[in-house]
Amino acid sequence: MPELDELPEVARVARDLIRFDTTNFGEGRSRGEREAAEYVGSYLESLGLRPEYYEPVERRTNVSVRIPGANRDKPALVLHGHLDVVPAVAEDWSVDPFGGVVRDGMLWGRGAVDMKNMDAMILTSVADLLRAGQQPERDLIVTFFADEENGGVEGSQLVVRDRPEWFSGATEAISEVGGYSIGVDGRRAYLLQVGEKALVWLRLHATGRAGHGSRLHPDNAITRLSEAVARLGRAQWPIELTSTTRRLVDDLAALSGRDAADPDGVVAATGATSPFLASTFRTTANPTGLAAGYKHNVIPDAASAAIDVRTLPGQEDAVLAEIQRIVGDDIRIEIVHRDIGLEVPFEGSLVDAMVGALGRHDPGVPVLPYLMGGGTDNKALAELGIAGFGFAPLRLPPELDFTGMFHGVDERVPIDALVFGQRVLADLIRTY
Repeated sequence: MPELDELPEVARVARDLIRFDTTNFGEGRSRGEREAAEYVGSYLESLGLRPEYYEPVERRTNVSVRIPGANRDKPALVLHGHLDVVPAVAEDWSVDPFGGVVRDGMLWGRGAVDMKNMDAMILTSVADLLRAGQQPERDLIVTFFADEENGGVEGSQLVVRDRPEWFSGATEAISEVGGYSIGVDGRRAYLLQVGEKALVWLRLHATGRAGHGSRLHPDNAITRLSEAVARLGRAQWPIELTSTTRRLVDDLAALSGRDAADPDGVVAATGATSPFLASTFRTTANPTGLAAGYKHNVIPDAASAAIDVRTLPGQEDAVLAEIQRIVGDDIRIEIVHRDIGLEVPFEGSLVDAMVGALGRHDPGVPVLPYLMGGGTDNKALAELGIAGFGFAPLRLPPELDFTGMFHGVDERVPIDALVFGQRVLADLIRTY
């Protein structure tokens, strides 16, 4: 492995970004993205560009620049990333999560996968183009948002509301969680993200009667809540395929020889990626937090639980009604945050261009569409009529559980995968 000062530029930029602690705890609690945004802005300025900043909430900084294209009659293309990351408990990691450690041919740290890797690929692909004295084929709008890990409430949602002119003339956007390779029974394939499940963050509330912890006390809020959370957490949601996931299942079945009538069995061919893909076939409703009580010998009169719900696009209301049925009428449901689902066709000139760019750098490897279980800032841009795709191209070793590292421990990305992605992105913006 090269010494740090011999790292490829894309790895150095990703390492620098990881070293900014931009932890987002959610619900308005964050260390802020300001310093990372200023680093990005300085990098863009070094390329002769004049980025604009927007900080609608203190330290929640967004930065954007428009690069004129050779053919300004074509609609503009947005390349966007986010600068915040989810929390990391340092004691659980084998490296400093904000150290930007290089080890075993990989860059380690919070954001190495989600998504400071892609941020660096965007910046260096633009640099590759401009340093060669070239222009993108069409206007390129390069934007880095705050607060994506909290649904963009203090980031992309406010930018779209208050700075829509940043995106004038744009019809399509590219961001994270697509374009990476997976193994399919020993063969490599790429996933291109053409949709996202809807997001509904809930808080369940149970009430009871306060009392002494030594009492015979059947009216216990914690017991009532726990029973509801257990029922919801164990609920089995039916498989319901969309046009995207049906095509994915059919394509995987053709590659693996498995039976397309069994979607879960088909995605088992992808090994460690299978839970990630199986979640896109159905609703998920995962308990993620509990809050109750204030002393060991006091029974509290209230308890609450956080639930992360992801539904197929358009099913939000029906799922909420079913959740109320599961938890019972004595549990109050609060909607903390709700956002739309997305799905666009796996066709058109941009899809062809992304597939073509991958094919030029990894010939003969199939590219499959998929619907992502999570969400991106493409949801906010959709309010402006911009169709979003996930295309952060990475050629990955088959043994790496890449999808398992999103929000996981010891997040890391191969250096050579970053170099591959930067080259593919630079190729795409030159030609599309």
